Amino acid sequence: MNWKKALIAVPLSVGLLLPAYGVANAEEHGSHGDHMTSVSTPASDLRASLDALLSEHAFLAVVAMQKGIDGAEDFEQAAGALNANTDDLSGAVASVYGEEGGAAFKEIWSSHIGYFVDYVTATAEDNEEGRQAALAELDEYTVEQAAFLDTATESRLKAAELEAGLKMHVEQLVWAFDNYVAGDFDKTYENLRHSIVHMYAPGKGLSWAITDQFPEKFENTSVDTPAADLRADLNHLFSEHAALAILAMQKGIDGAGDFDASATALGGNTTDLSAAVASVYGEEGGAQFEEIWSSHIGYFVDYVVATAEENEEGKEMALAELEAYKVEQAAFLETATEGRLKAEDLEAGLQMHIDELLNAFNSYNEGDYETAYNTIREAYAHMFGVGEMMAGAIVDQHPEKFAEEKPSDMPNAGMGGTATTGMNPAIMWSIAGVISALVAMTVIARRKAGNQ
Repeated sequence: MNWKKALIAVPLSVGLLLPAYGVANAEEHGSHGDHMTSVSTPASDLRASLDALLSEHAFLAVVAMQKGIDGAEDFEQAAGALNANTDDLSGAVASVYGEEGGAAFKEIWSSHIGYFVDYVTATAEDNEEGRQAALAELDEYTVEQAAFLDTATESRLKAAELEAGLKMHVEQLVWAFDNYVAGDFDKTYENLRHSIVHMYAPGKGLSWAITDQFPEKFENTSVDTPAADLRADLNHLFSEHAALAILAMQKGIDGAGDFDASATALGGNTTDLSAAVASVYGEEGGAQFEEIWSSHIGYFVDYVVATAEENEEGKEMALAELEAYKVEQAAFLETATEGRLKAEDLEAGLQMHIDELLNAFNSYNEGDYETAYNTIREAYAHMFGVGEMMAGAIVDQHPEKFAEEKPSDMPNAGMGGTATTGMNPAIMWSIAGVISALVAMTVIARRKAGNQ
């Protein structure tokens, strides 16, 4: 296929945007007012859609590689979820650059997934020559993918910068896998978290290029505003929570050697999310949020332990605790946002989150891996609605903090780094905090107690 020719004079469809996320009351806040202080604009919606697919790719790729090297029963379904993500991402590209452009993107993008499979296979066979061959293929992929995106965006994204960012993506996934094989699980999950957040940079950069190419299709709105950055920050933290919680529950029921490290990563996400809340509502508000939020993670651990022990009474108790958590969390957020988010609507959204995580876990435990991975994808996507809803309420509450003139230049969000945001960068990286350690220790202690 001559993909360079296919990208000349191609149509754009606003159908790129993912289906609306089902979070109660998400449309009420942040979707009005001027474009600079609005959370939901055509441009920021595009950015969120690409963020969702690109970050999910990183998460699913790491999981599939782990399942592959372990010879796990759910490897095919994990790989299937990764391929479904590729289909969705390619469909998004096609809606902008036409069917031929989408097909060309899919061919190139799929190739790098295949090379990762080659790397896993060679590792399993202790074939160093095969590993090096796969790495060489991945290097060639970065050049081809960068050239495609440079051409597609009419050089708004530069091939040299794209290659650097794509190489970083490749290295993060390889490092996460190599450390997993070596049994260095702390580094495994550190690299997993880095690989997820890194993909928000290309989400911002690519959405900027598209909206700059076709401004009228996106009502001349910008992807690079404080409100859009806040939404991206919260989207990242909430969706990462869902991903890490589901993975930790799988590791817990399997008695996997990396359970403790997965729980620590989940605790790190809680610390970061609580810091984000504190940056808006003060240290006391952040601490209160962390206490409530951490409790529901503990209740999921209780559910996993009770499942392992075939303790129906314990499972019912955990479900009752989750029900109480939902009410407490909703009340906190309604109060914090001064009623901009309603407790009743919040409870419905929190129940959806709880149901998704339980369904993903129960299906996995029962060997219904198809349902498990479909639900994992639903749970991940759902949290982008939560991020939009929360960001909308915060911007509506503090509009003066999100008023900024539209930048004239491309945002510093190319493939080579992490997305720049309106928050303190420490929010994204404060993984080693004391509270994080306490949360992780609590989760670990509960699991060990359940195994005695």
